[in-house]
Amino acid sequence: MATRKNNIFKYDELTWEAVAELPRDTPLVLPLGSGYNFDLLADQLGSPPRIGLLPAFPFGWRGSGLEIPEPIFFQYLANLLDSLRDDGFTRVYCLAPQGIDPQSTFLNHLSPAFLRQPHSSMSQAQTFLPADSERGKVILIPIGHTEQHGYHLPLSVDTLIIEAIAQGTAALLPTRSHGVPVMPYGVSTHRASFAATLNAGGRAFEDFWGAVIDVLASRGFDRFYLMSGHGGNSSFLTNIVKYAGERHRRIFCATAWLHTSGRIGAEALEKHRTSKIGGMGHAGELETSYLLHLRPDLCHMERVVDETDFVSTPDYYMDWIEGGSLIANPPWDDDTKTGAYGAGSHATAEKGRLWLEAAIQEKADHVEQIHEQHERREKRRNAGYGLWGKSQ
Repeated sequence: MATRKNNIFKYDELTWEAVAELPRDTPLVLPLGSGYNFDLLADQLGSPPRIGLLPAFPFGWRGSGLEIPEPIFFQYLANLLDSLRDDGFTRVYCLAPQGIDPQSTFLNHLSPAFLRQPHSSMSQAQTFLPADSERGKVILIPIGHTEQHGYHLPLSVDTLIIEAIAQGTAALLPTRSHGVPVMPYGVSTHRASFAATLNAGGRAFEDFWGAVIDVLASRGFDRFYLMSGHGGNSSFLTNIVKYAGERHRRIFCATAWLHTSGRIGAEALEKHRTSKIGGMGHAGELETSYLLHLRPDLCHMERVVDETDFVSTPDYYMDWIEGGSLIANPPWDDDTKTGAYGAGSHATAEKGRLWLEAAIQEKADHVEQIHEQHERREKRRNAGYGLWGKSQ
């Protein structure tokens, strides 16, 4: 029998316009991990003409290799599923391994939304993420998102970019860093403005990643770099870093505002950009260049609409490296008609290649600084510096 995999499309490879046009009874499935049988999935759903497959959730559940407390994990997941329902989709599912506890309060509450299949990971010896042999390295934790990026780019932009940067960093410094699988879901407080954008929710996001650090710290890992490809994650990642430092006093957990935005990245942006300030806010020159380099097959450059009419004042304006001292969160509808903030028409694949190289160098530099910070602080602690020399 011919496989029905051809009836399955990847949700995150669509533009937001394409998602807005989908029939609202199209089944949308968010899998926990990979390795499922698509023919069986079609049977479970009654053989619909099309099935939308969302990016796989990488870990967090029992048997995933990095398990966090069930209520925290399932709240994150529930918020994502609710995002799809809020967009009007009536057939929203999570595809889960059969080994997930069927007595879970959460599963009982939402049991119609869960499809279960045998899963190879459940029959194999459990592999922890990361392996204990990676202790002493900086653990790279890339977090992207699935959200609209104008008329011309797919929903997967943030995930694809930060995954490439994290993988490049780990490859450049294999004895100094180790990456875990990328998370394709973050926080979008502007979710309702344009179709297709998901939202894990700020509090659930903080709880989830705080729990991840808790689990890894309990296993002896002590250096972490939370790497974000999505601006909406940034303020919440700052809070996570603060909570982690308070709870685990002998670790060094850090984050940064996005990527390609520090000392090395900013210089590369200025050197190669051709758009004016405002041209790189979102789905503009920078992100479009990255995608032209990484996944040109997902770019629809004939649909690019440059939008730079952001309501700007001296202390509040939009660009990749945001300017001004004011922090605010007005509706995106005020500033963009298409979902883009910036000048995507200025993008080229060559700029994307150059900026990716700069971003990897920047992250590698951060890895070395995290090592130095941790080692110098541990030396002080072990020597009894200040209050460390007294009973605590």
